Amino acid sequence: MTNYNIVSLGEILWDILPEQELPGGAPLNVAYHLHKHSQRVVLVSGIGNDNHGQRLLDIMQEHGLATDLIQRDNRYDTGKVYARMDEKMDMQYDIVYPVAWDHISWDATLEATFRNDDLQYLVYGSLLARNDISRNTLEKALQSKARKVLDINLRAPYYSKETLEWLLLSCDLLKLNIGELELISSWYNQFTTSEDRIQALSEQFNIPTIIVTLGSKGCMGYIQGEFYYQEGQPVKVADTIGSGDAFLAGFLTSQIRSCTPAYSLAYANALGALVASKPGGCPDYHPQEITDMIIKKQTYVSTGQ
Repeated sequence: MTNYNIVSLGEILWDILPEQELPGGAPLNVAYHLHKHSQRVVLVSGIGNDNHGQRLLDIMQEHGLATDLIQRDNRYDTGKVYARMDEKMDMQYDIVYPVAWDHISWDATLEATFRNDDLQYLVYGSLLARNDISRNTLEKALQSKARKVLDINLRAPYYSKETLEWLLLSCDLLKLNIGELELISSWYNQFTTSEDRIQALSEQFNIPTIIVTLGSKGCMGYIQGEFYYQEGQPVKVADTIGSGDAFLAGFLTSQIRSCTPAYSLAYANALGALVASKPGGCPDYHPQEITDMIIKKQTYVSTGQ
């Protein structure tokens, strides 16, 4: 068995756009970008015994992604999401339920994977908890020693305050967008600044690292008690599918490489922007393109409260 250093656990599916179908799902997108950065990542998910599922396996294998922990389900179809872009250039989603990735089952192979001493990070999202079977698998995975990375993905009606609080209490690193930050923090108090919202969540749920994407305005992070800011990278947006997932992969890669918090956010921000400039969540690119974007901008050290 390969000694993976990152597990990406959750949904893999097809984004059905008006003009085409694209492979997607946050865990797949994150795994793709981590693999592009030479991380030993494995995706844990489920697909149906159908053409859409086989096509996903073929694509993963073409990209060199490990497929040994993708479960085949004879009862449920491969996941699909019907996606469209609104007038603000934000993606809107209709997520089919139930599907194969709702039924990821815990087994001896998964148990051995999560006992691996080389495992550094477990990346998971809130959608995984919408069904009891996959939620049970997530509960067991969260008992591992890996750092827990929660990528909030609020898609009505597939979340609740109770479930999100359980997930927040379990994580070491929280990634979310500004809209999700404002919604979740509003459950506890009224705040006037993003900094107050972030600090409140950090203190209430004991989360040492919170990173927030701000769309075209860039990103911000709260890391070990200090705020960091990064301006947006100007790009012509093709679509925003998977840009947040790329952002997370860029941040984790930089942290594994012992980069500073400021540079990690700059790299994450540039990767997210690069992906937004290309169609789909898993476009082809070379990591050097990201470094070139950072060098060209030359403004990545922006810190302070």
